[in-house]
Amino acid sequence: MNLYDLGWSDQLESEFEPHAAAGLVPARVAVEHRGAYDVYTGGGEQRAEIAPKLRASASRRADFPAVGDWVALRDGMIQAVLPRRTKFSRKVAWAETDEQVVAANVDVVFLVTAFGHDFNPRRLERYLVMAWESGAEPAVVLTKSDLADDVDGPVLEAEAVAFGVPIHVVSAVTGEGLDGLRTHLGRGRTAALLGSSGVGKSTLVNRLAAQELLATAEIRSDGRGRHTTTHRELVLLPGGGLALDTPGMRELQLWESADGLGEAFTDVEALAARCRFSDCAHRREPGCAVRDAIRRGELPAERYASYEKLKRELHRLEIRLDKRARADEARRRRVFYREVRARTKTSRKR
Repeated sequence: MNLYDLGWSDQLESEFEPHAAAGLVPARVAVEHRGAYDVYTGGGEQRAEIAPKLRASASRRADFPAVGDWVALRDGMIQAVLPRRTKFSRKVAWAETDEQVVAANVDVVFLVTAFGHDFNPRRLERYLVMAWESGAEPAVVLTKSDLADDVDGPVLEAEAVAFGVPIHVVSAVTGEGLDGLRTHLGRGRTAALLGSSGVGKSTLVNRLAAQELLATAEIRSDGRGRHTTTHRELVLLPGGGLALDTPGMRELQLWESADGLGEAFTDVEALAARCRFSDCAHRREPGCAVRDAIRRGELPAERYASYEKLKRELHRLEIRLDKRARADEARRRRVFYREVRARTKTSRKR
């Protein structure tokens, strides 16, 4: 197995030099299990675990390896995680404020949605924000075109929210659009497939690989897909490139995506820049270019409402992260002062 087929580069070679000098070898995370990982190395695939030192130094979930990561390996133990070139992250589910890295070191993010019940422009906007923030190239993939009564309508809706983003109409049954997806791939390039359950992500990987590599399920009688993928998996494609399949996401909460929000809503932010007042809240202020565009029908009200909803979500996240940072700093100070007091008592006894 050639490392360059797995996405290795001269830059990674340079970054890895200190680890190589210490006798470690590079590997790329293919699958994450409970307490263990499957990794690709120059010698093939093997199982690996987290070294105690790395586990002890990790202060948050994102410090641990994620699928797509490059790691330093010795005797089946992961000693270090190399800096991530790109990462698609989300906030972990429910009330916890922490980052979950869904996919690391990917070149293109396929935002997969199916014609019919699954297609939702507002959800697509959310995915686009996260994709732009990741540093990878986004591409929208509309699947199951062979089952669609209307193809043009959803394509136009996708184009209205995904400015400058390639949109691919695909059928894994007929093969329509697969060649277009392959243009994003090539030796060492990684594509992550993200989307809801049952939209055909695993089936697409199988068609791109021209073999049944991943488990799939038949669609239901109502045209909806079934959930089959239970973990993230990086697959080496025989024709060149890699595909990172992910389980369907029931919930996608934003994680530090201010730049991604601006990229996904360039139209809204361009209008906001034309408002008379720089601090315009786009409510009742005179000279508001955003409200004028909505009244003229140039900016759909639902798109602006989506922008505001995502912006509020990011603001709440910033507040929670700031509170956590303050709490962490206070905790570190308490530990420091306890250690100082303990040392002082010891010196007095002497």
